[in-house]
Parts: sequence; structure tokens; C-alpha cells
Amino acid sequence: MTPPAPRRSPFRSFMQRGFEASSHRRRDGRQLDVLAATRHDELAGTDYRLLRQAGIQTARDALRWHLIETAPGRYDWSSFVPMLRAARAAGVQVVWDLCHYGVPEGIDVWSPAFVDRFAAFCTTAARIARDEGYEAPVWCPMNEISFWSWAGGDRNAFHPCGDGQGHAFKRQLVRAAIAGTEAARAVDPRARFMQPEPLIHITHHPDRPWDREQVERYRTAQYQAWDMIAGRLDADLGGREDLLDIVGVNFYFNNQWVHEFETMGMGHRLYRPFADMLREVHDRYRRPLIVAETGAEGDNGPGWLRYVGGEVRAALRAGVPVQGLCLYPVMDYPGWDDERHCPCGLIHTDADYRARSLDSALLRQIEEEQALLLPLIETPRWVAAAE
Repeated sequence: MTPPAPRRSPFRSFMQRGFEASSHRRRDGRQLDVLAATRHDELAGTDYRLLRQAGIQTARDALRWHLIETAPGRYDWSSFVPMLRAARAAGVQVVWDLCHYGVPEGIDVWSPAFVDRFAAFCTTAARIARDEGYEAPVWCPMNEISFWSWAGGDRNAFHPCGDGQGHAFKRQLVRAAIAGTEAARAVDPRARFMQPEPLIHITHHPDRPWDREQVERYRTAQYQAWDMIAGRLDADLGGREDLLDIVGVNFYFNNQWVHEFETMGMGHRLYRPFADMLREVHDRYRRPLIVAETGAEGDNGPGWLRYVGGEVRAALRAGVPVQGLCLYPVMDYPGWDDERHCPCGLIHTDADYRARSLDSALLRQIEEEQALLLPLIETPRWVAAAE
């Protein structure tokens, strides 16, 4: 099956923001719920209105499967529906993650039941959203399959705390993503789907040319999850080209490194321009792209956004169909492992995560990026060509 033709963006705004929503179980057994820890679940209306105040109409957020499915096939939607209604009242379109690392207690992620239960959960979530009047939904079935399979399947960093089982876990997460996509699409054929994965670059050390081929295999392994969903790899999983809709790329300061030596920062002689990385993804899949996560802490935020925004503009001028740029996280949050107050994004909070305020320096940079992007996104070259 050939890739689908380019389509107009389903997003209300190009500049987007995302709320940190991780809900995995740590290696020590503690269940995280960052949406609750930041009080975003109870203050969602306030947070969405702050986004609108900053000119942002599209956000990333998440359902918490571990809270909603209280027993196999039994659901409590009280943690989701108020947030859904708050977004609608504020006029904010939300791209909802259906699974952001968190699963119901007691579920065996290695079993066929994991896939079946996730599909049933996605079916019911899509019905709830449809019945609540959620128009033209955009879902993220499974967040960062590659990272989760590495952290949870290979590195024993969090649930399911595997060691050397990363590829097997990746296959299982892909099965679930495919089943969830098909289930939600069956409820509402208008639905669009974003599949976000980390976008990385790895190079061999110039003094070790014998590492070149091995490092290149390691680098291109970042495409495995998307290839599986599209049916290009491990066809037994049931992937198809039409299941890979919007390709989301997550890109941070530490996403490039010299193999076995060092992380490469901007200015490193081997650093690869982000625009080149976006072009490679588009050349491979011919899908619309979105920068689904990017950002930096504290005073580094505006400068990082300036760099990423410039690279996105370069990609757009080259005809790469980038449909959005999402600053993530949009709000301060407690660190996964040490609960450190991480000052990041547009919305700052007090130590107790009650008071909220907008970061003026980042807001000015957002406004600057919006002005520079506007001429490139009003009538994108790739849409004009398709029409």
C-alpha cells in the first residue's frame, strides 16, 4: 500500500504545548502520576486558559489508563471527562495520549490480554470523546515505543523492568498501538493518529572508523517502531502503511552523541542540523510531521526554541510537511526519580504546584517564532503541491 497523500493539518495552531503526563511505575515500585503531582488534573481549566492567553490553541495531554481501568473491562472516566470538558470550555484542542507509559495494576504486558485490553480501552475512550462532542479527534495511541522498550525492556529503569528484552517489548507495544489505532478509528473514522518517537543522531568517533557500520545500524534502529506500524518490518505484527498517519518526533539537547564518547551539543563539530534530521524522516515515510516534544529547562528555554524554530523553518522551506511544534513540558513538574522541581516551559508554578504564572522571556520567544513561521505555514508548499 502506498503512503496516503498529504492532507491539511488537523491542528488548530502550529505552536503547541504539552503537559508532562508520565504515569509509569518506577523500578522501586512507586506509581508515578505527574498530572496529579502538578495538580494539572484539578486545575486543567486554569492551565488551558493560560495557553489561550499565550495564543496557543493546541496542546498535548493524556488519559491515565492506570486510573481509568479499575478492573479488567471496568472503567471510571472521572479523571478524564472533566479535563475533556475544561479543554472544550477554554477553546483548546487537545491531542490525547492513550498510554503514556502507565498501565493498570496487575496487567501482564507480555500477554495477549495486554493488547486486547488496550484495544478495548481505546474503543471506549473514543466513544466517550465522541459522545462528549470532541470534534475531529487526534489521538496518540502509545507514547515513545522506542524509549519505553529501551528503558523498560532493556535497562530495567521502569516497568516492566526487563533486561535485554527491549526488542520483544517493542514488538508487544507495537501490537498494542496497532490494535488501539484500529479500535479508535472504528469508533470515529474522522480520527487522526500521531505516533511520537525520539529523533536521535549518533555518529562514530573520527578516530574509530571501524565503528562506522555498527553505529549506523544503531542509529537507524530508531526507525523500527514506525517501520513496524507501517508494516515494513515484522509483518506478523499486522502493520500497514495507513496506520502510520502523523509522525511525531521528540528532540532534546541530549539527542545527539558520539558513540561511546560524549553527548554532542550545538556547536560541536559533528552536530547534525535538526532540519536535516527532519528531512531524513520525511524522505523515509512521506508523512506529515510534528515536533511532538522539544524544550529546555530554565534560562535555556528561549535559546533552544530559537534554534529549533529556525531549523523547522529551514525544513518547511525545503518542502518538509511539518505541521506543528510542541514545547514540552509546558509546565514545571517533579523529576521522575528524585522529585526535583524542574523549572521548564511556559507555565511556572510555586513549590506546591498551586500558583501559576507565564514565563515572560519564553512567551516573547514564542511570539517571535509565531511571527517568523506565519508566512511559511499559511499556505505550505507541500499542501499547494497536493492541491
